[in-house]
Amino acid sequence: MDDDLWALIEPHLPPWPERAPRPRSAPDRLCLQGILYVLHNEIAWQLLPLELGFGSGQTCWRGLERWQWVGVFDQLHRVPLAELNAAGELDWSRACVDGSHIRTKKGAPTPVRRRSTGGRRAANIT
Repeated sequence: MDDDLWALIEPHLPPWPERAPRPRSAPDRLCLQGILYVLHNEIAWQLLPLELGFGSGQTCWRGLERWQWVGVFDQLHRVPLAELNAAGELDWSRACVDGSHIRTKKGAPTPVRRRSTGGRRAANIT
């Protein structure tokens, strides 16, 4: 990852908690590179080679999970779009939206079944 791309990404990464349950075993930059390596090569997290220096697959997976939870990747998607839009580089006439990205209503809510308040026959004990 080149320095320009890292300079764009780094401000959006949350600081690591001081009292984290585990010590961080790889810096954020290397962890992100490990995440990208696993996703690009479509390998299992356990198969991430330690020789590459990205940390273990488990470390990278935890970083991905944590950053996904706080919305880092949504922000990283919006930042370049906002910059391109401000520069007039986006052609919005060719944009489309499909149901895989936008929640759709599933129809009218089903009413809750109400329990009867009327009398019932007693159980037959004979």
